[in-house]
Amino acid sequence: MRSLFAVLFFLVFANSLLFADQIAFKNGDRLTGAILKSDAKILVIRTAVAGEVTAAWQEIQGLTSDQPLYVGLVDGATLVGRVTTREGRLEIATKTGTVEAPKENVAALRNEAEQRAFEKSQRPDFLHRWEGGLDAGFDLTRGNSDTRNFRFAFRAERKVGRDNLTLYAETLYSIDDLPNASPHITEDERRGSARFDRDLASRLFAFANADFMSDGLQDLNLRSVFGGGIGYHLIKRHRTTLDLLGGANFTRENYIEIQRNLGAGQVGEEFKLKLGKNTSLIQNFAYFPDLTEHGGNYRTNFRLGTITMIIKWLGWQNNLTDSYVTNPPAGKKRNEIVFTSGLHVSFSH
Repeated sequence: MRSLFAVLFFLVFANSLLFADQIAFKNGDRLTGAILKSDAKILVIRTAVAGEVTAAWQEIQGLTSDQPLYVGLVDGATLVGRVTTREGRLEIATKTGTVEAPKENVAALRNEAEQRAFEKSQRPDFLHRWEGGLDAGFDLTRGNSDTRNFRFAFRAERKVGRDNLTLYAETLYSIDDLPNASPHITEDERRGSARFDRDLASRLFAFANADFMSDGLQDLNLRSVFGGGIGYHLIKRHRTTLDLLGGANFTRENYIEIQRNLGAGQVGEEFKLKLGKNTSLIQNFAYFPDLTEHGGNYRTNFRLGTITMIIKWLGWQNNLTDSYVTNPPAGKKRNEIVFTSGLHVSFSH
């Protein structure tokens, strides 16, 4: 009986070796298992003994797959079938016949499960591919001053292929409770924005934006801005980006005293820099000249912020904003400068 079990075990083991994917290396070594995926540089194979093993393509002499693989070529075509190599070429046994492809023309190899995951990643639903964070800051003083200051901000970005969508919202509120304080409310501001970018070329992109703002101290119930234009990636690196933007918009301003509609230009820049391993900086500036009047009126928005991550999902943020308008209602100041600091919680989905 023991001999029978030994024979059966040997047959099962030998059968698994006979019908498994195999990789042969230039130094004579071999690996047997199941090929999972590869790109132009590395190949990943799951083995029974060592688990997942990553191998450099340049060290591979040949391979044979028992399972059908999806072979992605550099011209965008995809072939499906069992794969073998011969004299630096891949032979793919498709349902309609064997197709040969030079090794340098192969962009990717994937098994069935990896191909399904790849196809799903190319068509993510709207809830996926988001990255961003939540900022929260709160200050409380008692004694010679009696104040409460609060800031809450949300930023999320989703990039899929050539498209990039950015959402932003912010609330600032500050109050001085001393009886002789005037005014008691020292900050009451809300902002929200959305911007959609589409790459037209490696550095050129088109954008559309919508921005909303209210400011209680400036008697601004709501400012609505709808615009668009062309942008250019002046710097486009992994750690540093600098975008230049130019276009036009329609602006509607609803103050307590006055309401006005105007057409305006919009010119600006956005700069992002990774400082070291844990700190990021973002800075942007926008200039909105009034195109409907000849008085030289305009608005500017400036923002400078830093985020330093303490752990993977928690960090510390500092934020400086400056909003300027040349023609506020009578008796109201033109400038609003705010500095805040507090916690940052990042997320990715």
